[in-house]
Amino acid sequence: MKHWYIYIMANKSNKVIYIGCTDDLEARVLEHKNKVYKKSLTARYNCNKLVYFEELENGSEASKREKQMKKWKREWKDNLINDMNPTWIDISLNWSNSVNSVYKIKRSLPTQE
Repeated sequence: MKHWYIYIMANKSNKVIYIGCTDDLEARVLEHKNKVYKKSLTARYNCNKLVYFEELENGSEASKREKQMKKWKREWKDNLINDMNPTWIDISLNWSNSVNSVYKIKRSLPTQE
């Protein structure tokens, strides 16, 4: 079964964040880190830290969640990240570490509208 992901990338100072949706999180994060799309927001503002993600069952559910989160106040987004990743570390740096297994567990989070 294929899974979809909502993810948040941040820049070094955590002042700029980007919310995205993908069915291949590792590949998409590498695209952001390598600035594959030179004119994208993540490339222009150096958003190259994966600070949050959620795993979802299908693409339509993920797309709906992404649109919902993009409408949130910045404070809500920060709180969501802080709940999962209080130090805002780049959780993609050590994909294979057992510490990251906590992040790979499917999360069921309340919605904030």
